[in-house]
Parts: sequence; structure tokens; C-alpha cells
Amino acid sequence: MGPSAIIDSVAYGEMVEYRGIKVSLHPAGHVLGSSQIRVEHAGEVWVVSGDYKVTPDATCQPFESIRCDTFVTECTFGLPIYRWRPEQEIVAEINHWWQANRADGRASVIFAYALGKAQRIIAGLDASIGRIYCHGAVERVNNDYRSTGITLPETQYAGRAETKRDWAGSIVVAPPSAIASPWLRKFGAAATAFASGWMRIRGARRRRSVDRGFVLSDHADWQGLTSAIAATGAQHVLATHGRTTAMVRWLRERGVGAGDALGDP
Repeated sequence: MGPSAIIDSVAYGEMVEYRGIKVSLHPAGHVLGSSQIRVEHAGEVWVVSGDYKVTPDATCQPFESIRCDTFVTECTFGLPIYRWRPEQEIVAEINHWWQANRADGRASVIFAYALGKAQRIIAGLDASIGRIYCHGAVERVNNDYRSTGITLPETQYAGRAETKRDWAGSIVVAPPSAIASPWLRKFGAAATAFASGWMRIRGARRRRSVDRGFVLSDHADWQGLTSAIAATGAQHVLATHGRTTAMVRWLRERGVGAGDALGDP
């Protein structure tokens, strides 16, 4: 087995130069630590977005618009039907749902990706309603977020609760992998929900077998994608990871040189 690789961390915006190529990382606003990559060589600048969203939230640094010649953009939700309502409205709906379930004497279980989405939801929960429990995968990431200075309300590891009485009126945040798993039985007749941009599509909640869907995404919606692309001033755009065809056509109709990053027509 060879020697361990040496990994150097860099701050956002810090330039690293290698053989005449300048590279720097910039906030993508997707989740904590997510980065766009800026590459400059011979006066030409490319930016690779990675996953991103342009609306800020309390759990990560906001997206930074970077001027460039070529922009490689994700297109997870690259269709005009994907338009997000303000985060504050969605979080208020989650708290209202939780409060209604508490009044019925039931636990609330909300499924969200353990990295980023779960912490974004937790940051907006009204802790005065009841206890906040987390699946182990979520609680581990919570601790990582707190260690970087991100403020989250108090949470408890769901595996430590002693009796079923602990669940009534509480909310449990768990990853999607826990849907329909034996782990859920401990909460009794709990109300379930899923938070994702995919909840924008009719039938997605039914396919996930949950009671409620909340449209909340850590990816840019159609307006976010198009505004981010325009802000770069890029004359060449490569779309990848998602609904690229519609985005490429839309850009070409507006005089922007666009194509699929994977070379598909």
C-alpha cells in the first residue's frame, strides 16, 4: 500500500497556481462547504458550478456569482415547472404540520437528506413546539455543522429515547433511507413527510409512501439557474446533471453558445 495522499485545505477565494493554471474555490450555496471551481489559464476563465442554489440559508455560505468565459452548470431542476416558494413559507408549513400532529398526540417524522437539507430544516424548526430527535446519520452531521459555528436548536439522538411517550408531540428528522424501514416502528402511528424539490411533481409523495410532501430543495430552480448563468456573463455554457436539453435549447434561443457537457445532442 502506497503512502497516504497529502490533502491541503484552502479558504474560499484563495488562489492556487500549478503550471500556469490558477485554481480557486468559491461558495456554491448548496450545503456547508460546497464549492464552485474557478480555473484560469492564459486569460481565459472557466467555472464549474457543482450543485448550487442562489437563495441563501442560515446553514451555509451564500452562492457567489463569478464572471467567466465558460460556465459549466448543473441542471438538476432545469425545467420551467420547477419554481420554489420562499424558504420561510415552507419552514412555517413544516412547523404548522408538526404542531397539528402534536395536538393529535402523534410524532412527526420528516425525511430529508442527512447532509445539508436536514440541517436546513432543523435550523428553522420552532423548538418551543416539542423535542427534536434525529436519526444517527443526521445527528452526526449536526455535530459537524455545530463545530464550524452553525447555530442549530437542540437535538437529541433518536436511539437514546427511552419510552414511546418521548415520541408523542416530537419531531424526528431522518434520511430517506429510513422510509418504510423497521426503524420507523418505534414511533408508532406517526405522521410522515418528505422534503425535496421532487415533491413539486404530482405523484412523488405517493411514490415515497409518505403523508405529506414539502417542496424544499438545495438546488437552484429554473429561475435560479437562468439568473445564475446570466450573472456569469459567460458566452459559452455547458449543462450537466439533470434536465440539460431544455436548458440548452433555452440558452441557444437567446444567443448563448450552449451544449451538453457530456456531448449529447
